[in-house]
Amino acid sequence: MGAQQEKKPSEERKHKSPQNNTQTSQVQWGRAWEVDWFSLASVLFLLMFAPLIVYYFIMSCDQYQCSLMNPLIDLLTGNKHLSDIWNKTPMPTYRAAGIYALWVTFQVVLYICLPDFCHKFLPGYVGGVQEGAVTPAGIVNKYEINGLQAWIFTHVLWFANAYYFHYFSPTIIFDNWIPLMWCANILGYAVSTFAMIKGFFFPTNPKDCKFTGNFFYDYMMGIEFNPRIGKWFDFKLFFNGRPGIVAWTLINLSYAAKQQELYGQVTNSMILVNVLQGIYVLDFFWNEAWYLKTIDICHDHFGWYLGWGDCVWLPYLYTLQGLYLVYHPVQLGTANAIGILILGFIGYYIFRMTNHQKDLFRRTNGNCKIWGKKPEYIECSYMSVEGTKYYSKLMTSGFWGWARHFNYTGDLMGSLAYCLACGFEHILPYFYIVYMTILLTHRCIRDEHRCLSKYGKDWKRYTAAVPYRLLPGVF
Repeated sequence: MGAQQEKKPSEERKHKSPQNNTQTSQVQWGRAWEVDWFSLASVLFLLMFAPLIVYYFIMSCDQYQCSLMNPLIDLLTGNKHLSDIWNKTPMPTYRAAGIYALWVTFQVVLYICLPDFCHKFLPGYVGGVQEGAVTPAGIVNKYEINGLQAWIFTHVLWFANAYYFHYFSPTIIFDNWIPLMWCANILGYAVSTFAMIKGFFFPTNPKDCKFTGNFFYDYMMGIEFNPRIGKWFDFKLFFNGRPGIVAWTLINLSYAAKQQELYGQVTNSMILVNVLQGIYVLDFFWNEAWYLKTIDICHDHFGWYLGWGDCVWLPYLYTLQGLYLVYHPVQLGTANAIGILILGFIGYYIFRMTNHQKDLFRRTNGNCKIWGKKPEYIECSYMSVEGTKYYSKLMTSGFWGWARHFNYTGDLMGSLAYCLACGFEHILPYFYIVYMTILLTHRCIRDEHRCLSKYGKDWKRYTAAVPYRLLPGVF
């Protein structure tokens, strides 16, 4: 949604009455205060089965050449028992633990000890100290935006090692992939548990905490809105971007190196996956300051959903296409490769331009041109927990006049391109587009529920002006 959030001192009103305070304290901004049975069932399902899903996909590639059906067939027919599969699974190793500990420590150092300098010489890049959105308690946090710098620094060292120093093989990630998975799980659970304990006993900002009274929901969805250690180490910003997304392109490079080692060449499908996903990763870090205004930072609390998800789910399931191509190298025909590349580029263009329009609208307070015209918008307002009234503008022009989440449409087109690069022999690489469709559709509904609670009747005016969510004329 093209929402411009701003606090207008000249129009600001303080609502101090008990009635108003009660209303604002229960607003559905951020995650829920109360848990319905469906939400609780969903949380329990994910806590129990999400780690098993990750294990099943990675094990299927390691032991069954990426077939998702053969493990089930073996188990159902009695050809194998669960213990047989488990006994063949590589266990944690000291080498993997050392690699992972060094990796996370290195990213922490780059995050907190190396202030951004890229914004000083890269035109158009916004880095350094930036402000986030207003939290439910009315707080505006400051962030050190240096993700692009960390990504560049990390990859320069990676290529320097691969072509000059040769301290370790470029296939090191693939060669230790399952032992590293156990290490990632340990970190994911550790940081999620620490975040919950911190939320109870020493939160960064108690007014931005939410307690439902249900242990499982609070553990999954988080208690603190912006947990921090010290002034700059922000849990959400670090774990959303580092170590998972910085690692994403390194993981794909390791897959490509393994393909070269096994088959003597890197297929055009592997190159496509590396290029298209690399563009997405670079876009994330180039626009990291913009990311501060997205749903992950503006609405989600930090719990297992983000902590474990960023450490395990993202690096292991978002890179399935590259992993699959190690086991099944696909050399696409020229026409197919060009078609997939065009689909990926169009999807990225829609994704980026839609977000650019929103960002431009936000930065200029609507004093800009979208598609050559002054943008149309709907004025709206909302209340903080403390009773301060804020004003926003919801844009109804450009791509945001086509659909309320047209950026997600572009994202889904890019996701489909990644999967199509793998051909049609197995369904495993298509998990990503299925998952992203479910995730983004659910995010549409979840985000709009929160916006309805936040903006009230103003949101109804907005949905009347822009009736479709993802596909104009369809949904």
